[in-house]
This record gives sequence, structure tokens and C-alpha cells, in this order.
Amino acid sequence: MSERLLRPKEVCELLGVSYTTLRRWIKEGRVKAVQTIGGKYRIPESEVRRILSGAEVREIRAVIYTRVSSSDQEDSLERQIQYLTQYCISRGYKVVDILSDVASGLKTDRRGLLKLFNYVASRQVDVVVVTYRDRLTKFGFEYLEYFFIQYGVRIETVFGEELKNAYQELVEDLIEIVTSFAGKLYGMRSHRKKMLVEGFKKLVEEVEKGSGESS
Repeated sequence: MSERLLRPKEVCELLGVSYTTLRRWIKEGRVKAVQTIGGKYRIPESEVRRILSGAEVREIRAVIYTRVSSSDQEDSLERQIQYLTQYCISRGYKVVDILSDVASGLKTDRRGLLKLFNYVASRQVDVVVVTYRDRLTKFGFEYLEYFFIQYGVRIETVFGEELKNAYQELVEDLIEIVTSFAGKLYGMRSHRKKMLVEGFKKLVEEVEKGSGESS
């Protein structure tokens, strides 16, 4: 005797979830379903019994991470938080924490980033959600991703690799790199280090000015 197949409406009533949630679970492979010739979903009765018996669909724990490079970009920080919160809600994720940093993506001692590492290492999170890859780090994203995977954590980048209009932030990062290298070469308080950094800043200003005139 073949197993009884239930319609989504019946399953939603039995499980107490919306059709949107059930459909997402099916697409994510968390609930087994079959499709009719007409493309309609049907759920085996045994699958419903499995969930009702206590083997419930595992909740996905998410940590939202946001970052801007300077305090005058805090409006952007708030927009990131609002968008990613809604994104997690739409995906059915449980938001464990919302972490934010106001710092360069080159800095590795960011308070929010370090707290994120603790969540990952203690296995308190399943997915880290960011708007762009460079919100987490400017360089070495693949290493960070590999580290997270070792703890069963994936990174979801909603929009892609980096902001297309992040010119000013890139300039600030370049200046920080030059400052760091100059400090190592000449000492952080040396006059030669200061001259090199100021010279680089002047060069950037001249390039910006030249670009503005040519356009």
C-alpha cells in the first residue's frame, strides 16, 4: 500500500507554519517532498510524523555583521542592520546577535569581528550574514571563509564582493597600509615616516584633483 501524500495546506495546518515557511523548508531540503506532473508539492505523511515526533526542522542560527570605516557613515551602518535583519526574517533565520564595527576592513582587532570569532569557535552560529564580502575583511576573505567552514559555519554575502561606490573607503585603506609600512620602516614616531605618509596623501589629492578636471 502506497504512502499517503498530503497537500501543503494540510501540512501547514498540522505543523502550525505558513505556506511560505513550508515552501522554503522544501527548497532547502529540510522537508522531503515530491512533485506532481503539474509541479505541485505533496508531502509524505511519514515526513509530517517525523517532525511532529520531535525530530523538528533544525533552527538556523544567524549572526549579522555590519561595518563602516568611519563614524560619519553611521547612517549606512543602520541601513545595513535593517536590511540584513529583514533578510534573516525572510529566510527564517534566528538572529543570535547583531555585530557592528566602525573601523577599517584592514584592522584585525575589531571588537565586533573578535566577538564573531568567539561565536564561530564555540559553535553558537550556523550562518554569518553580511551585505558585501569586504564588510568582513578587505583581504584574505577565502582564509576567513575556510576557518568558518571548519566549525560548520557558512558566510552569506547578500550583494556580492564589495560596494561599487566605495572609493573613499579604498583611499583610506591605502593610506592606512602606507602608514603601517612606513612605521615599520622608519618607526611610528619618526619624521621620515610622517613625511612619507603626508607625501602619499598629497599624491592622492593631486590624483583626485586631476581626475575631477579631466571629467
